[in-house]
Amino acid sequence: MEESIHRLQDVMRRLRDPQHGCSWDKAQTLESLAPYVLEEAHEVVAAIDSGDKSHLCEELGDLLLQVVFQAQIASEQGWFDFEDVAAAIVAKLERRHPHVFGESKGLTPAEVEQRWELIKAEEKRAKGEVTTGLLDGVAAGMPAWVRARKLQKKAAEVGFDWPSTQQVMDKLYEEVEELAAILGKDADAEEDELGDVMFVLANLARHRHMDPETALRRSNAKFVRRFQHIEDCRRQMQLPWEALTLEQMEAWWQQAKALEKTEPR
Repeated sequence: MEESIHRLQDVMRRLRDPQHGCSWDKAQTLESLAPYVLEEAHEVVAAIDSGDKSHLCEELGDLLLQVVFQAQIASEQGWFDFEDVAAAIVAKLERRHPHVFGESKGLTPAEVEQRWELIKAEEKRAKGEVTTGLLDGVAAGMPAWVRARKLQKKAAEVGFDWPSTQQVMDKLYEEVEELAAILGKDADAEEDELGDVMFVLANLARHRHMDPETALRRSNAKFVRRFQHIEDCRRQMQLPWEALTLEQMEAWWQQAKALEKTEPR
């Protein structure tokens, strides 16, 4: 394990070598690599969803490469290196798991999460990162679905939350009606109302202990499966797309739904 990590670091150093390295790798910066970090993280999630273990192993390697790549660039600037990155996360994990590495034992998952947040807040105070608002610690750069859930969770901690799922559903119906009322009248207002609907959907997912991103990925996969059935039917009938009516495609779509219900899980 240790040998493989060191070998990966050596490879990255050679790729970044000013004289003999790769021209593309040498040209990269922390900023230019940022999109690849997100892309590789999404690829890891896709591999998990696929259930393909060898593919997951490959994608985790690609994500690890981004960490090593960023650390190498930072090392060249004299900021920190990969060893510092690894040491920092080890220290953080040990600090935030006193029930494993310290005296606190037998905590429930909820107590562990609560202790994690308390320790995290203490760490921020120690670094002088004083927040004045309850929501200040929820990073603005997070994906919107993730940030919505975290904002709602923080507010819920002080009692600002719907007591029941039904009240969330009532709010969802209200927001959908407001969106319907503004459609075609004001583009900016439409976007605002659509955002409100999505925010309530994130709240509904939180109340039901679901991840909206996971739910949407499932729907995306479902859409792809059913649309592929439409494509298969079109090819079998040797018809061009322009020859198809919406009614015909909808019929094949419903056929795909019916087939899914009869297929063994």
